[in-house]
Amino acid sequence: MVEAFAVASGKGGTGKTTSTLALGMALAEEYDVTVVDADTGMANLLFHTGLDDADATLHDVLLGAAPVERATYDRFGMRVVPCGTSLAAFREADPTRLREVVAELADDADVLLLDSPAALGSKSAVLPVVLADRIVVVLQPTIPSLSDALKVQEYARSYGTGTAGVLFNRVRDDGAIDRIAAEVERYFDGPTLGTVPESDAAGAARRAGEPLLAHAPDAPASRAFREAAGALDVRVGDADDVAARFRSAVIPDTP
Repeated sequence: MVEAFAVASGKGGTGKTTSTLALGMALAEEYDVTVVDADTGMANLLFHTGLDDADATLHDVLLGAAPVERATYDRFGMRVVPCGTSLAAFREADPTRLREVVAELADDADVLLLDSPAALGSKSAVLPVVLADRIVVVLQPTIPSLSDALKVQEYARSYGTGTAGVLFNRVRDDGAIDRIAAEVERYFDGPTLGTVPESDAAGAARRAGEPLLAHAPDAPASRAFREAAGALDVRVGDADDVAARFRSAVIPDTP
């Protein structure tokens, strides 16, 4: 059993990495979860998990300098594959190797969460969406954020990737959800998974090198993320079939 989700937003600042790790920790209470920092150009998952001094990262794997298992770490009840922050490594790494990385990780996971780049501006940026079974869309309750997220969904559809649901994050005004709810229901394929309030604890967690659910498990935002994970329907898939699909995935030349 395995399903790959790309956690995507279409713009920066939505708290995508915080959301990825929070969903991962919540799902890990029931499933074997592996989280991959697939944002190879603007990686920051390693800072959220205390792995800023990791011996090997996804960059090393994509460069062919390390096997996948060397860049995989057991953290907070999950397996985590961080990515490095070197611009030189980003330029030299072969993004097409991500297909094999994801296929290999599928052998040991029920759920794969791919922390995706904010924008669809390059081959490395679109690959997580292309490889995923479904996307989880993280957005703020504003029209610009919704518009950007819709572009991600449209792109995902064009490659047969579905939408698992929408997660509102960093919400300061509950009334904004009501004003935009009709548009979300109309335009997005999946349900609204949850609404996560803005939280000072999220920033404190990052500074401590911990996911939010580890740093402040009882914070309102943490509770909201757990509820969102509970609303996410994880679908059964044969690991061998899924791995074969990853390995044969079409890689777009341009987004």
